[in-house]
Amino acid sequence: IKKTYVPPFITPAMADITVKMSSNTNNAPAWGAVYWQYFERLENITPAATPLQLSKKIMVQKNNGSGIVLQPINAGDYSKVGDKITVRIEIRADRDMEYIHLKDMRASCLEPVTVLSGYQWQGRLGYYQSTKDASTNFFIGYLPRGTHVFEYSLYVIHAGNYSNGVTTIQSMYAPAFAAHSEGIRINAEE
Repeated sequence: IKKTYVPPFITPAMADITVKMSSNTNNAPAWGAVYWQYFERLENITPAATPLQLSKKIMVQKNNGSGIVLQPINAGDYSKVGDKITVRIEIRADRDMEYIHLKDMRASCLEPVTVLSGYQWQGRLGYYQSTKDASTNFFIGYLPRGTHVFEYSLYVIHAGNYSNGVTTIQSMYAPAFAAHSEGIRINAEE
């Protein structure tokens, strides 16, 4: 049985669910599941964390005469078509973990510098990086306890206002260990 409710009929009381077995007369085992799914605009998503935490920053590379500096892009800031963007994802793990999947969504105005998938090393962490149409995925075989930083570069290729989505991380063996970043919007101009 599948039941769908539309917004006018959804109430907070629906969060309390009770399951009753009324047609099972011979006391045989029965199975079932209940899931609650809803949709939200990506920029309205707030960060969530477990013992596995992550934060994401988007920065534009600027040349200030003495070298390249990274300037954070805040809400309402504009980047220009042709700017080189650096995405910095910081992960904090309170214990050693294995088989972690990190997915970083990407706005459609951004094009990755590294498009070939392959094994990478950054600091003391090895991972497989796979670039897709709308995201970059990182598959980490072993994540030691501590703080780890991922950085990769993108170019701004289109002007406009875009949703950059969220970044998610989850243990593939223990899905309860998961976190996601907040939703970010990117403004680009010619």
